[in-house]
Amino acid sequence: MATAIYSDPLAPFFAHSVSAAGLERVLQVVRRHLSMDVAFISRFRENDRVLDYVDGDVDCVLQPGQVIPLESGYCQKVMRGELPQYIPDTSCVPAARDIPETAAIPIGSHLSTPIVLEDGRLFGTLCCFSYRPVAALTERDMDVLRAFAEFLGFYFDAAARREKERETVARSVRTAMQEGRLRIVFQPVYDIARRSLHGFECLSRFDMEPVRPPDQWFIAAHGVGLGMELELHAIRTALSSLHCFPAGLLFNVNCSPDFILSGRLQALLEEGTDVSRIVLEVTEHAAVSDYAALARALQPLRARGTRLAVDDAGAGYSSMRHILQLQPEVIKLDMSITQSIDRDRHRRALAKGLISFAHEIGSLIVAEGVEEASELDALGQLGVDFAQGYYLARPLALQDAILAARGG
Repeated sequence: MATAIYSDPLAPFFAHSVSAAGLERVLQVVRRHLSMDVAFISRFRENDRVLDYVDGDVDCVLQPGQVIPLESGYCQKVMRGELPQYIPDTSCVPAARDIPETAAIPIGSHLSTPIVLEDGRLFGTLCCFSYRPVAALTERDMDVLRAFAEFLGFYFDAAARREKERETVARSVRTAMQEGRLRIVFQPVYDIARRSLHGFECLSRFDMEPVRPPDQWFIAAHGVGLGMELELHAIRTALSSLHCFPAGLLFNVNCSPDFILSGRLQALLEEGTDVSRIVLEVTEHAAVSDYAALARALQPLRARGTRLAVDDAGAGYSSMRHILQLQPEVIKLDMSITQSIDRDRHRRALAKGLISFAHEIGSLIVAEGVEEASELDALGQLGVDFAQGYYLARPLALQDAILAARGG
């Protein structure tokens, strides 16, 4: 039998992240199958145990979240072999009669079995009891309870692995921020008609393991509750270099609607930043639950000259909703439209419609992902205002971007 006690730091996870409805259903089945009045899962800690899940009648003396000293009740005594795992009639077992709860609750019959994790640690117990003796209880009933406890061990093991993965991701994200592992590269954006540099899109790069695309880092960070902190860190890092560039050049920074709604962006941009040089890019893939609230949050910044761009236009339905609801100053054509546009009439037709629509509502068009001269020529002929992509320039390190901005 396992002797190690499952440590408590994961308590909040077990108490809140495991599906309560699923485990309560397990307890209902156990209770009904064994003709018990109460069934519960207790989680052992160093000096006590917590009843994380309880199934019983409305007047049940036990409640979820209740904390009980380890030495009280039956569970610890069963684990030490001082009581049988199943007791059809507690009045026939002197050690059970001596337990105060036997008379106080009362407990007429009792079954208890350990929940053991894969590595042999004892998580706690699966227990049930009836107020009156149940003489029909047999070893076969005990086998049923053990089977359920084995299932729960698998269940909590999987939960522990998920929590460990979350902790690993959170640790990596914090490391990226605290140790400067997130750096900014600058993707030049060019004015097609003037053939001149218009600004830069600031892109995040992560110099650490695990190797994953930048967008996956942000998705992972949001998944562990650190997405806002990572967005704030990335934007602050990007804007810290704004003063190094000529005043006429713009900085495009990516931000999620939730980040804007959080108020953190507004607070950041109060730190002496020339907001008229900033273009906020909201991706087509970002969900917006309340456009009116987002527009209100953006209004003070836009009143000070900040521009709004809808990124990845044409990649899906959401971009059109973003455009209609937010009325951006800039619309960025997704690379799935711009690439091969010189030889694909369907792409040209779609781009022509979007460009015409954008100019009709007073928005400028930026084409992303331009990789060939013929694509750039076709986009210019269609009336696209600005372009970026590997044909024009790859993302640049800070010093190279400053040199490019100064005409070097």
